[in-house]
Amino acid sequence: MAKRIAMFNHKGGVSKTTTTFNLGWMLADGGRRVILVDADPQCNLSGLILGYRGEAEFEKFYTLASERNIRAGLAPAFESKPSAIQPVECIPVEGRNGLFLLPGHIRLSEYEVTLGIAQELSGSIQTLQNLPGAPSYLLDVTAERYTADYVIVDMNPSLSSINQNLLMTSDFFVVPTSPDYFSLMAIESLAAVLPRWRAWSERAKVAEVLKDAAYPYPDRNPRLLGTIIQKYRPRKGAATEGFQQWINSINAAVESRLAPVLEAQGMMLPAATYGRIPGFIPNYCLAQVADFNTLIAKSQEARTPVFALTDRQLGHVGTVLEGDQRKREEFKLAFAELATRIVTLTT
Repeated sequence: MAKRIAMFNHKGGVSKTTTTFNLGWMLADGGRRVILVDADPQCNLSGLILGYRGEAEFEKFYTLASERNIRAGLAPAFESKPSAIQPVECIPVEGRNGLFLLPGHIRLSEYEVTLGIAQELSGSIQTLQNLPGAPSYLLDVTAERYTADYVIVDMNPSLSSINQNLLMTSDFFVVPTSPDYFSLMAIESLAAVLPRWRAWSERAKVAEVLKDAAYPYPDRNPRLLGTIIQKYRPRKGAATEGFQQWINSINAAVESRLAPVLEAQGMMLPAATYGRIPGFIPNYCLAQVADFNTLIAKSQEARTPVFALTDRQLGHVGTVLEGDQRKREEFKLAFAELATRIVTLTT
């Protein structure tokens, strides 16, 4: 069965989408079959991969390929259609064999309220019993169709019912952050929120009405793989002093606050598993990735990770090209190490 990894932080602007794309590409580059799931109604991941820049292009896509998105995949459950949920026909990612996109939908948030009601496990659950298990079922059957090794879910920055569902039905999760005050506060917030989500999930697992549903709520328990710290300015190969202070503070908060709370909830891997990665304990930081700066525009234009850009796509010559080549190699090494750590921790 495919391993499902949720990329989650309710703070925005921490490069969740960029990380999802780059990590998925690198895993596929290593021979894994990977599905990238765009579960964010902003559809940034879909726009990046498909090259779309506006709502008109998405609307055209939804008209021409009406069934090839996450909302359409969930519609049989959420709109009480007579048909059953079927695997979504994913989009092969251009330039990288083994990598697929399950496109998002800008109207996915319309299912938010209904799912929220269903997840309250109230007396009205009989009429909504198929909803809590539907997202997980959709991802499972789609992964099976594509014989995927990994399913990576790009989530929106919120504490929504959809995010609650997607996170708690994943096998693992990663918390992307940026070196600033708001990411530090987000770590504190997650230490309070995730135990509540875990308690809800445990009730859902034993609720008879959900066991008897057409799409039973799955018996999964997500485990933290670690954090990723991105978007800092480097100097001489390391973060500048100001950014390093925030990096140290975030790592300390994960070590002293978040990890102990998750350990008590059974949402951490065994210490011996983390111990496979030298120096990974105690801060659980999977990777530090500097700001892409001007290379991000080249990456988006080419719909290709920075580390996979060709010299021609970089579009420079001479010393500027040499500088770009060095940065490209640095990002390649960073994401190669990240992918290796992900495989190590999930095997």
